[in-house]
Formats: sequence, C-alpha cells, structure tokens
Amino acid sequence: MDLEFLQSMDVQILAGVAVAVLAVVVTAAAFLFSSKKSKGCLDPENFKEFKLVKRQQLSHNVAKFTFELPTPTSVLGLPIGQHISCRGKDSQGEEVIKPYTPTTLDSDVGYFELVIKMYPQGRMSHHFREMCVGDSLAVKGPKGRFKYQPGQVRAFGMIAGGSGITPMFQVARAILENPKDMTNVHLIYANVTYDDILLKEELDSLAAKYPGRFNVYYVLNQPPEVWNGGVGFVSKEMIQSHCPAPAQDIQVRTTADEQGHGWHTLKLLDIRPRCSSSSDPSQLVFVFFIGVITIKAICYVVIKARPGGTLEGQSDVVIKV
Repeated sequence: MDLEFLQSMDVQILAGVAVAVLAVVVTAAAFLFSSKKSKGCLDPENFKEFKLVKRQQLSHNVAKFTFELPTPTSVLGLPIGQHISCRGKDSQGEEVIKPYTPTTLDSDVGYFELVIKMYPQGRMSHHFREMCVGDSLAVKGPKGRFKYQPGQVRAFGMIAGGSGITPMFQVARAILENPKDMTNVHLIYANVTYDDILLKEELDSLAAKYPGRFNVYYVLNQPPEVWNGGVGFVSKEMIQSHCPAPAQDIQVRTTADEQGHGWHTLKLLDIRPRCSSSSDPSQLVFVFFIGVITIKAICYVVIKARPGGTLEGQSDVVIKV
C-alpha cells in the first residue's frame, strides 16, 4: 500500500509541476507577444523610412497610399486620436513637414494607409503626387495632445470638412470596432461636390454595420440633382439635428480641410457645455477650443489657426448656439 501510495503521489506531483511549467511558459509567451505587438514602429524624436507598396488612385486628386511595416506582424503604434508627421520635398526641392492621420488602426498589422487629397499648390501634396511604389516616406510620431480613451464620453459629435475626415474616421472606427466601447458617434461631413467625399464607401459600411451607434450626415455645397443630404452651409439646425445635445458626457470635435478653403473650413474644435459667468447656470453654451470656423448662423467670432486635419487645439472661444 505504501509503495502504491508513493507512486501515486509521484504521478500527482509530476503532473502538477508540468501544469505549472506549462502555465508559466504560456503566460511568458503571451506577455512577450503582447509586448512585442504593442511596441509599435514609430519614433517620436526621429524620422523613420517606410516603403510605399501600393498606390490606389481614388479620384483625380485623391489617392490611398499603403506603406509597409518592418514585418507582417508589426504595428504602427499610433494611439487613437493622434497623428504622424510626414517629411517630403516641395516643387522647389525644399523640405516640408506636415501632419497626417492614417485611416488604419493597430488592428491592421504589417502596414498603414494614408488617404491623401493632393492640392495643386500644396507643398506636401507635390511630394505625394510624385511618389511611386518602392519609394519611401519619412515619418515621425506619435504626435498630438488628444488621446482617445474608450468610454470617455457617452457620445461623440463630429463635424469634418474635406480631407479632415481622416482623423474622424480613425476615431470612429476604433470606437465601433471595440466591443467594450459603447460610445455612439454622430458625424456631419461637409464637402463642395459629391466627388469630393472621401472614404464614403467605408463610412457607409460603418453605418450599415453599426446601426444606431454610427450616423453620418453628408452636406454638399454643390449637390447633384438627386440628393437627400444637407445642402449649402453647415447650419445651426444641422448641428442640433445630427449631433448629440450638450451634456457633461458629450464631446463634439471638428477638423478642417487641409487647405482651409471656403465655407466648409473647419478646424479642430472641442465642444463642451459650459455656463457663461453672466448667464443663468441652467443655460448651456458650446465652448469651441481652437478654431477656424465659417459655419454661418452659428458663430459670433472667427479665429484663425494653422490648417491641417489633426485633432489639436490651443484657444477657446464661447459660441452660443
């Protein structure tokens, strides 16, 4: 009996040791894989080169650029809401650096994508226009003060103009594809013509895939004959109808067309409810942090700011709606 008991104990001890060793190995492997995956390829201080592996022309002046990361499992490592700095040369051969927001997330491994609208007089536009497959782009980042945290608000209102849609798309996609984030997203996207709408197929796909959680309202200054979206300027009524009402757990953010052109010029604004010191505390007003804004019938003040489609801001102005 004693021998059988000891043999049984030996087997149990060995089995326990094996399970413990296996658990340690699995945990260590998972930790190493997670650490390696989350490290990212960006350097905030130094430019790094990434090779262009695909260029897809989306319209006469818009293209999607796909850049290869070092390995098929590499991630860019860009926090949601932040952007990268891209370095190139203008038509005079002079160095130019501009901020851009990738439309891909870290769930897209092995590559990242930029959707670029190339303007005739744009200095960085010239660099992208001249890029061919096999060329490299110098990139530095992450950049930016805004960093989205899942569940930080109940709902996001977004107002985007032109190529300023890219940071909005990045944040919206990250929210909607995170099963633990129940934030709702309301987007007003303004352009001059139908052909100017960027990422329309992707936006419509999100709206179809996440009904009730993602709503997009298109506004055109020069709409086609058959059109069921907004027409003309982004108005107070459009914002009231298609953005969430002011509350402490609501944010509205706005980005501009890269060139800051015309009626749909929109720069980043962080809209939060705040009480005016001279008004009844029950009366909420919108506070816009930063801005170039030319939305008629809304603003009493126009602020000039550096153009660019990034989620950044510096000044604040109270604008009653």
